Amino acid sequence: EVQLVESGGGLVQAGGSLRLSCAASRFTFDDYAIGWFRQAPWKEREGVACISGSDGSTYYADSVKGRFTISSDNAKRTMYLQMNNLKPEDTAVYYCAAVGITTCAYYSGNYYYGMDYWGQGTQVTVSS
Repeated sequence: EVQLVESGGGLVQAGGSLRLSCAASRFTFDDYAIGWFRQAPWKEREGVACISGSDGSTYYADSVKGRFTISSDNAKRTMYLQMNNLKPEDTAVYYCAAVGITTCAYYSGNYYYGMDYWGQGTQVTVSS
């Protein structure tokens, strides 16, 4: 059974940094686009960042460009999201997700209902 396990969320002041990790089991990154969605209260789930396991191409939502960086260690089957200069509007539950295509189209298009696998989510809270 495939599992995605997130870690690294927490409470941070505005301007601070956090690094989220997503560890995968029984999973080959090469065949998937992996990334992060987030969902704030009363808002739709949105694609934040993605990295293609096949060629390393990336996608970032406009709201996080220049502040967030996604990376992966395919050998360790672990993905990371480095979040810098955090803002209160970044407060949300962050979900690691994976879909069996080699582009980040599902993340840029917010096709969260098409994901093959999800993690359990990790809370990120940014105080002002």
